[in-house]
Amino acid sequence: MKVLPSPGVVVTGKQLLSDNWYKLYKYTFEITPPGSTTAQIQSREAYDRGNGATILLYNPENKSVILTRQFRLPTYINGNTDGMLIETCAGLLDQDNAEDCIRRETEEETGYRVSHVRKIFETYMSPGSVTEIVHFFVAEYSHAHKVNEGGGLEEEHENIQVLELPFEEAYAMIGSGAIRDGKTIMLLQYAKLNSLV
Repeated sequence: MKVLPSPGVVVTGKQLLSDNWYKLYKYTFEITPPGSTTAQIQSREAYDRGNGATILLYNPENKSVILTRQFRLPTYINGNTDGMLIETCAGLLDQDNAEDCIRRETEEETGYRVSHVRKIFETYMSPGSVTEIVHFFVAEYSHAHKVNEGGGLEEEHENIQVLELPFEEAYAMIGSGAIRDGKTIMLLQYAKLNSLV
């Protein structure tokens, strides 16, 4: 694969448009295409919500996975009839590193306390408009790891349903359209390709 040279980029302006939930900025920048000496002036908006982490809990003995189901407003206003989405457990890093974050989120959302998590990759999920990098993890679980009922934090108004599903059933939900969340599809496909369950 031949990789083309990167353009030259200079950010010349940054304007805060919204600081209501997270931060939306309008950036102005000069970009000089490879092989050119003339810079183009462009502007784009970028949403900064911090970075996140997500995890697939899997049980190779039972051939099952733990997923969550919760209301997601953006999907509701874009055609998801009831707004409910089936997902892998996930959360924002806040001030934590990715591993500490995903252990905390796993216990809060699913009720499972896992100590051995394995990072498999990280990715920009929506690079055209969102700055977020998501760190992807997998971890084995058993019922001995269950320390509470999960469901999320009441003070954050989370109302999360915890789902334990046979892996093959969960994987088939990608094809049926019952699972439409990108990070969840990626983790289920990773599990399938690497024969985790």
